[in-house]
Amino acid sequence: MNVLQSFDLSGKTALVTGAKRGIGRAMAEALAGAGADIVGVSATLSPGSEVEQSVSAMGRSFTGYSCDFSNRGALLDFTGQLRADGIAPDILINNAGTIKRKPAADHPDEWWDEVIEVNLSSQFVLSREIGKDMVKRGHGKIIFTASLLTFQGGITVPGYAASKGGIGQLTKALANEWAGSGVNVNAIAPGYIATDNTEALRQDQNRHQAILERIPAGRWGQPEDFAGPVVFLASAASDYVNGEILVVDGGWMGR
Repeated sequence: MNVLQSFDLSGKTALVTGAKRGIGRAMAEALAGAGADIVGVSATLSPGSEVEQSVSAMGRSFTGYSCDFSNRGALLDFTGQLRADGIAPDILINNAGTIKRKPAADHPDEWWDEVIEVNLSSQFVLSREIGKDMVKRGHGKIIFTASLLTFQGGITVPGYAASKGGIGQLTKALANEWAGSGVNVNAIAPGYIATDNTEALRQDQNRHQAILERIPAGRWGQPEDFAGPVVFLASAASDYVNGEILVVDGGWMGR
């Protein structure tokens, strides 16, 4: 096979959570650009969304769903609806997430519970429900969105840090079980990216400047920086890559 052909996703269906905006939208558009049809899922996703328009303009199909990832019942209803609709994803992008900022001593239980449910528990449940079908078929790609806080502790985001640390271990645990069945499980760990989740940091001039000074690339990342990495991990080009966390951070972790 020509090496460029190994990146071709024609005939594949990719389910992307958190597809409405930011990194999730960029990933959905990149996968569509490589030939995949897209199933987009977000807490709120209206017909005719910008990501749907973008994917459709590439000549790929887009099917949209709304799901509250903090509600376990709603998530299980969603997976049941997927089966009822005859959708069997070849690629699962576990990107949906949330963040709550408050010092640990003042961090309320309900914030902790919501962040852990959305960022970790729901991603296990979705991976289990879709992954077991991939195992039966003998092929599939599961990609989690991890974080620099998979490796570091962060400041004033204890729930987020705990959830992303858990994502790193979940990636490895599922890879250990499923790699032999043709299912690749990996993660992408974004650095400091200019999205809604980091707006508070970018509005704090001191934090913004301190972060920028540590990034060897000299800039904050953009959602488009994840196009290449996600296509690589979703394609045959990465068939022997299992349990890895690919850091996309402009060099932050090497500093």
